[in-house]
Amino acid sequence: MSSGSSSPFRDRATHPLAGVTVLQIVPDLEPGPVARAAIDIASALSRVGANALVASRGGALVSELQAKGGVFTRFPADARNPVSMALNVRRLTQLIKSERVDIVHARSRAPAWVAYGATRLIKTPFVTSFQGFYARGGPLALRYNSIMARGDSIIADSAHTADLIVNLYPAAKARVHVVLGGVDCRVFVPKAVAPARVQAVRRLWGAAPDERVVLLAAGARASSSYKSLIEAVLRLASQDAAATLLREAKFIIACDEPGAAFAKEIDAAIAKAGLQSVMRRSEIGPDRAAALLAASAVVALSTNPDAFAGLALEAQAMGAPVIVGASGAASETILAPPGVDETARTGWRTLPDERALAHALSETLSLGATARDRLSLRARAHIESQFSIEMLRSQTLSAYAAARGDG
Repeated sequence: MSSGSSSPFRDRATHPLAGVTVLQIVPDLEPGPVARAAIDIASALSRVGANALVASRGGALVSELQAKGGVFTRFPADARNPVSMALNVRRLTQLIKSERVDIVHARSRAPAWVAYGATRLIKTPFVTSFQGFYARGGPLALRYNSIMARGDSIIADSAHTADLIVNLYPAAKARVHVVLGGVDCRVFVPKAVAPARVQAVRRLWGAAPDERVVLLAAGARASSSYKSLIEAVLRLASQDAAATLLREAKFIIACDEPGAAFAKEIDAAIAKAGLQSVMRRSEIGPDRAAALLAASAVVALSTNPDAFAGLALEAQAMGAPVIVGASGAASETILAPPGVDETARTGWRTLPDERALAHALSETLSLGATARDRLSLRARAHIESQFSIEMLRSQTLSAYAAARGDG
């Protein structure tokens, strides 16, 4: 199982993928993480001299793909009907032949079944992207999801996911490459955010100039992570030593579905706890970099161990102390004892219960100005050295090279 280390090939002329044609297949090119990832890797492929094709039914991001060096190929990759998928195997086989495709990368399950059928027919290297939730569900779901473990290279979105793959599919171990995500450190950098942008976010949150903001991402609809924060704050409120910390803090539960029943549920829970004076529901908003810079701490807990890795990475890039769950992808992004010395800490790992979270919040909010500045600098340096978008691109391209036997 590969950790996905950076490729040593930097020169366009000597890169193992120079002149190679890579076809990524995704359902559509509408805004979303799958389409964005495909476009980013297409751009990286173009820069090393590879031919970057993306097959999908199309969408709003086609022009962005083309502007970044990718080539759009219209294909009904969103088809889920078994008959349509069977026909797509033949269509994709012809496309691979006509475009002289050297590698096919499937980023979701239905297209992966089609790509598997086509690539096995004509012996083309096949790459898959395996997300953690593919390892859960009943027998039928696991059978359907198993296609993502059949790649010649399997890109796992965390070490936690890689372990799940190996447990379910032991024969896949040698083909797994861990690529944990990356941050564009040119966008998520404190000096690039004007003070007016931070002030606009604080106004959105209703935070006073002297209040320290703790930002909790509420996660997907029906997530219970916000309940842990409410209970933790109530626990702090009952402790005399924490009274000053609470008076100086504002807790923002970020829910980007303001009209949804989930948002109303959060509002009701805050009111029931009597915390309206120190806590409110709002949203992160479109300016994520400013929001994370405005936060004195970011809490990214979830019952899904693979959730919030991206947020944890971005928060550290902006210098915000991060509190994450004790396992899963997000936990792999931070440095914390006992894995490192206290002087190397960039965040906290905690169980999602009020006692552990209250302790982590108390430690975070008790940081003095000097200690917090040092933590912020460490967090930023950690992201730049281990989780930059450049490293993600290099690791993905290394997985491509390995699928061809070049890695």
